[in-house]
Amino acid sequence: MFDNILISFGLKSADYKVEAFGSGLINHTYKLTGKAHDYVLQQINTNVFKKPHNIVNNLSLVKEYLSETNPDYLFVAPLKALSNDFLVKSATGDYFRLFPFVKGSHTVNTLENEQEAYQAAQQFGRFTRMLHDFDINKLEYTLVDFHNLKLRFDQFKAASVTANALRLAQASDEIKAVYNNLQILQTYNELVSNNKIPLRVVHHDTKINNVLFDANKNALCLVDLDTVMPGYYLSDIGDMMRTYLSPVNEEETDLSQIHVREDFFRCIYKGYMSEMGSILTETEKQHFIFSGEMMIYMQGLRFLTDFLNNDIYYGAKYPDHNLVRAKNQFKLLTEYLNAEPTFKTMIASVDKEFLAAEI
Repeated sequence: MFDNILISFGLKSADYKVEAFGSGLINHTYKLTGKAHDYVLQQINTNVFKKPHNIVNNLSLVKEYLSETNPDYLFVAPLKALSNDFLVKSATGDYFRLFPFVKGSHTVNTLENEQEAYQAAQQFGRFTRMLHDFDINKLEYTLVDFHNLKLRFDQFKAASVTANALRLAQASDEIKAVYNNLQILQTYNELVSNNKIPLRVVHHDTKINNVLFDANKNALCLVDLDTVMPGYYLSDIGDMMRTYLSPVNEEETDLSQIHVREDFFRCIYKGYMSEMGSILTETEKQHFIFSGEMMIYMQGLRFLTDFLNNDIYYGAKYPDHNLVRAKNQFKLLTEYLNAEPTFKTMIASVDKEFLAAEI
């Protein structure tokens, strides 16, 4: 199946066992297991990433910079093909790239303990810290407006105009939730339109399965770097809040299972700030908690918008699938907002720990 692709990378298909790998929803990923070396082969989804060369160019620039400034950092970059390019185009027009497989590593799909939350947050913070002095203007946007909350709200409003009466009625509670939490959009617009927070090199997809762990559950490095591009640190923190704090994910239909694991918040804050505490501006620090509001609200908006648009983006595995997802996220948002007084107390406590360690 991949004979010509592997040949383009200087490999013989007969030397490798090829099997589907990982749980990613966007790209198709395969593990190549050989006698001497293992690799990860990935087909880029060009319906999502319409300019795949932007991805590899970004990663090449970041790899070059980190090799010079932090040569011991484990950065899993794509390997060059025999053509000296990082991408191989198949006869059907599909793009493939090859990565080395990090031996002894594994991913987890469900966050099991506080240590994993701490180490993951630390890894994402370290990544952005090490690129603090990198010239961000060199990077392309691989997904334009990926976390643009204003755009997502505008898309929701447009969908509300064109949606059929039945779907509008079914989603009435969620539509109210959008407007009841409009202060989140207002805060976002104030921060972004007035340049109150800086653009940084951020990962943009900080789910736990984008961190590699070793056999002792120590975090090794980050993977799935296609969305590495300029953005606000709120995106990385907020995505961790959205996906780490609840014991169940966005597919959970039993909303009573959704609650906030407050100790995990403490771990995220402590892990990330152990790397970024001296880098973030005061305004960024003041909006650490807000990042969770922003990303949960945004994902709720996106699911709701897709439901109103007859499921044209995410698709639906059962009737009202995206409405259920939206209900899930707005329930999580409510739980998150209720927990914010506790979050503030935790931040003050951790900050005291950091201060005591400096003395």
